[in-house]
This record gives sequence, structure tokens and C-alpha cells, in this order.
Amino acid sequence: MALPNDLKYSEDHEWVKADGNTVTLGITDFAQGELGDIVFVELPEEGDEMVKGESFGSVESVKTVSELYAPLNGTITAVNEELEDSPELVNESPYEEAWMVKLEVADTSQLDELLDADAYQKVIDA
Repeated sequence: MALPNDLKYSEDHEWVKADGNTVTLGITDFAQGELGDIVFVELPEEGDEMVKGESFGSVESVKTVSELYAPLNGTITAVNEELEDSPELVNESPYEEAWMVKLEVADTSQLDELLDADAYQKVIDA
């Protein structure tokens, strides 16, 4: 299972890649593995506000539907519309092609509250 060291992670199994006050996020390799074959991804609209801890969409697999929870506050600046037609990308490329949204974060200090790869590994090992 891949856990890139250049990303931050939430306990809800989202990954975050920061570039200044813009972040890209998706779900982790661990999460997609637990869900199984992804058949549908529901994402918010560009311009929507994300509130830390609140649901911003869902991922549906052959097994279940799982909510996506915002790891940060911010405004969505881009949505990966490719996932609408190709939800299987979440299984095939969770960290590259299957990013879900990009957002402009209001407070970059929230990034400090996220986990590094080692701390996230402990969460999934627990």
C-alpha cells in the first residue's frame, strides 16, 4: 500500500497535497482498498465552501457508500470531473489521477493538524 511522504492525511482517510494556500485532496490507497471497486463518485461544485469535519461528497463501491469528510475549511476551486465518467480511477490511481477537489484554504495552519505518513500508518494499523 502506497503512502507518499509528501502528503498529509486525515483520520477519515483523505490525503492532502498543499501548494501554498491551494490544496488538492482525495482518498487514500488504504480507503479505496477497504471500499473495493468504486462505481460512483459524488463531488461538490466549484465555488462551494467546504467546512472541516463536514461531508463534501461520497464514494460508492460495490460494497457500500462512504461519505467524504473535509479535512480543512476552504473554497473549492476545481473538481475532478473525470471521476464522473471513470470512477475506477480511484482504485487505479488514488494519489495521481483520482484527486477529487482542489480548494483554496482559508487558514493554512489547519494543515498542521493533519497527520504525516508515519502517524497515518499508525491509524490504519490500529
